[in-house]
Amino acid sequence: MKNSPKIVSRADLARISRRMARDGRRLVLTNGCFDLLHAGHVRLLQRARRLGDALAVAVNADASVRKLKGSDRPIVAEGERMEILAALESVDYVVLFREPTPERLIRTVRPRVLVKGGDWDRSRILGRDTVEADGGTVRVLPLRRGISTTGIVRRIVKRFAR
Repeated sequence: MKNSPKIVSRADLARISRRMARDGRRLVLTNGCFDLLHAGHVRLLQRARRLGDALAVAVNADASVRKLKGSDRPIVAEGERMEILAALESVDYVVLFREPTPERLIRTVRPRVLVKGGDWDRSRILGRDTVEADGGTVRVLPLRRGISTTGIVRRIVKRFAR
């Protein structure tokens, strides 16, 4: 799965985060399934990257995606999703997490900025307490209207399921 130097382990990302904090630099972390990468994802990642000195993307493992989205998902396997994200200029690090939520990863990595998309209510963001207790910030960024993985899947099924 390690097809890119940007794909790192949880332990590596924690070391990177500690080193950045010591140097006065901010690691931004966001997480998600990123099943079918689309323009909404790309814009969110570009905006998130501008909030700090490096952007790490935590990717839900396949089993986690199935629990969240249903048995027909993911469409794209975790290794491929990670490879695609690592190819983006705005992404500095990609890490996989297998737990149902990224909370344990956030406690380990301790990013200075935690970012979620606008479909998340700030009070429900897991890991918020950890980041804020460390003096970091949590940001909810607006999503691009009318674009989602679910919407793309529906259009494909409608057009090609005959």
